[in-house]
Formats: sequence, structure tokens, C-alpha cells
Amino acid sequence: MNQQFYEIVQLIRQSRNNALKAVNTELINLYWNVGSYLSKQLANANWGEKTIDELAKFIQENYPDLKGFNRRGLYRMKQFYETYVGSEIVSSPMTQI
Repeated sequence: MNQQFYEIVQLIRQSRNNALKAVNTELINLYWNVGSYLSKQLANANWGEKTIDELAKFIQENYPDLKGFNRRGLYRMKQFYETYVGSEIVSSPMTQI
């Protein structure tokens, strides 16, 4: 009977691991998409450098439950996108879905 219990525990652990992988993939997609948007807005001169600061302040004031979208986090998302956008190793996250 214990062996069957271990098998069920293994099923639970495997499902939890799969869920964590799915969450991580979605977070990477989010960071990529936000970084892409920010990078393109700045590159096209639609936004100035201070606009990201304003965005961070807007998110913190209006959506305090959204963590990680402060000035530093937003610039890191932009940097993440710009670092890997031309890489052959990483294709666009949207094509991986």
C-alpha cells in the first residue's frame, strides 16, 4: 500500500513542477513583452527616459498589488529584451507557445 501512496505523491509533485514551469514561462513572456514595448517606445522617440519613471509611479500608485514594476524592474525588463532580441538562441516567446 505504501508504494501506491508514493506513486500518488510523485504525481502531485510532478503536477506542481509542471505548474511552476508554466508560471515561469508566462512570467518570461510578460517581461519580454513589457521590455519590448518600452524599448520600442524609447527607440521611436515616442517616450523620453522620464516616461518610464512616470509609468513606474503610475503603476505603484494605481495598482499597488502589481509588484516588481518599479523603475528598476521596468528598466531590467527593457534590458532583458534588448539583450536577447537578436539572439538566435532565444526565439520570440510568442513563437514558443
